[in-house]
Amino acid sequence: MPFLFLLYVVAYIDRTNISFAGLRMTQELGFSDAVFGFGSGVFFFGYTLLAIPGAMLVERWSARKTMAATMIAWGLVASATGFIATRHEFYSMRFLLGIAEAAFFPGVITYLSHWYRQGDRAKAVALFMAAIPVSRVIAAPISAALIDANWLGLSGWRWLLIVEGGPALVLGIVSLVYLTDRPRDARWLSSEQRDWLTRELQREATDKQAARMPLSAVFRHRDVWFLCLAYFGGTTGEYGLSLWLPKILQRVGGLTAATTALLTAIPSMIAVPAMLIVGWRSDHLGERRWHAAVPRMIAGIALTFFAIRSLNVAIALALFSVATAGITAGYGPLWAIPSTILGSSAAAASIGLINAAGNIGGFAGPSVIGWFSTRTGEYAGGLWSVAAALIGSGIFALLVKIPIKR
Repeated sequence: MPFLFLLYVVAYIDRTNISFAGLRMTQELGFSDAVFGFGSGVFFFGYTLLAIPGAMLVERWSARKTMAATMIAWGLVASATGFIATRHEFYSMRFLLGIAEAAFFPGVITYLSHWYRQGDRAKAVALFMAAIPVSRVIAAPISAALIDANWLGLSGWRWLLIVEGGPALVLGIVSLVYLTDRPRDARWLSSEQRDWLTRELQREATDKQAARMPLSAVFRHRDVWFLCLAYFGGTTGEYGLSLWLPKILQRVGGLTAATTALLTAIPSMIAVPAMLIVGWRSDHLGERRWHAAVPRMIAGIALTFFAIRSLNVAIALALFSVATAGITAGYGPLWAIPSTILGSSAAAASIGLINAAGNIGGFAGPSVIGWFSTRTGEYAGGLWSVAAALIGSGIFALLVKIPIKR
């Protein structure tokens, strides 16, 4: 788990560091907020294309090889984004980054189902996805240090993208050596531990065998589509907020780029314990739906308060901290649901589908906020839309039916 956590920290930095680069990039290249929002979100067009095949590759081929290839590819594309000059190049590189990274997240969620029992998965997913806020805490000071650099005739925002893409290349190579596909292959476990874990996972798989469904049925499964919509609302909020937070804070407080980058770490620092506590509580009580839904609804309410009236930086940061904590805290329980209600192959396909359909929100959130900002000169309309999506996410999570264990 620590290694997977590190991989996701790097992945999320490369996915969202454009929010820091945008503090300078949009001025230098003359991009409007609409261009920046669309380019930030177009990542998810490419991401959606390969999300389902990526999850299936991990299930049927090799997690180790899939993740290694994915990381090397996205590291190259992430660094190359530092050399763009036009909006079309911006769109193209973000689209390619989405394609390069598509297999990683659904692959890891599938991979965790090979290693953790059902009763431990919300906590495991929450621990893994705590990398999201941790990545912001790490990226903020690094980005603040790089954003105003001017080395070799290249602007700081370019160095930010070039430098932060490098770790993915190195870790991609390390993944080939370090990761193992299944517990039975793990030399760092004792033979007794390998045998026990393999038996437990096989027993759970056998228990679900009777309820096994063909993959075609996954696409007709009502609860899978509710999960898609729940995840869509969550990613609309997550990426709408994370990719625009630096620009919103800068406008609210009239701050420098470096100060703004540092302040964006605060909401993420609040989100880490919230995510772990909700994931632990979900496993402890064996309850998923309410633990996935309530944090998202709270996040939506927090953004609604911000959109209603103009606020100072301190109050804005407090509301964004509540929203960030709520958005991320619901992930662990939500991603524990597919492998609970479906067999392994069907769960892998559903995870890919949920990730693919849901991540359309990763395009919608940034784009809507950018569109409203360009049209009205304000972020309020976009934040209203994002808040509604988050509340809707909670409602759809509550509509999922989870079989009661007897």
